[in-house]
Amino acid sequence: MNSNSWSFFDKVYCISIAGRSDRRQEARQQFAAVGLQRLVEFVIVNKHPISPAEGCYQSHITCLKKAAAAGARHILIFEDDIIFKGFSEAKIKEATEFLRANPHWEMMFLGCIISQSAGTADKSVRRIKYRCLSHAYAVNRPFAAELAARPWQGIPYDTFLARMNKEFYALYPACAFQSNAATDNRFFIDKLRRALGGLAFIQRANEIFHRHKGVIIISHLGILAALLYAFL
Repeated sequence: MNSNSWSFFDKVYCISIAGRSDRRQEARQQFAAVGLQRLVEFVIVNKHPISPAEGCYQSHITCLKKAAAAGARHILIFEDDIIFKGFSEAKIKEATEFLRANPHWEMMFLGCIISQSAGTADKSVRRIKYRCLSHAYAVNRPFAAELAARPWQGIPYDTFLARMNKEFYALYPACAFQSNAATDNRFFIDKLRRALGGLAFIQRANEIFHRHKGVIIISHLGILAALLYAFL
């Protein structure tokens, strides 16, 4: 894979907890498969002694501050349980051309769970209302600086982002997912996601639903109407 497909990004970071060399090794294999192996800098962080949510938040802020110090304009941030599925070099090029032509973008996710989705001028990019999963995303420098200046306020990073009314986009179809590898996250919601078929399955189902929501709703109403007609 040609690393030039990622040349739009000045800095690429991957967050990893100290002591999880197993996850770093798996992440390196994933990055190698998509041409990122020579570009990624692992940001090793210590596990927060009390609050995993605060530890996660601070880890992302650390990456943003490092990017600012390096003068990066466009930044990619990953978490070390990243897996790539359906990766397309052409889609990445299309998406980065879209970002280049729309300089006021703030975040673009390579995969996440969303609350809304709408088309853009580029079929590879969707305008979204973000909901959760910050395991793979790009940040524009001005917004990165805004985030880096926000101290921890007792709100998990995903929730913090979801509450912001910003210009967020997502690659379509998504190519980055979270694996079902052993996790240090003990939140109930994380266990529930894994019980419901895994994060990758849920993320893909969420993406398909919001991309084709109108058709799905109409078809289900049609089935319901047919059942009611047959019953009555």
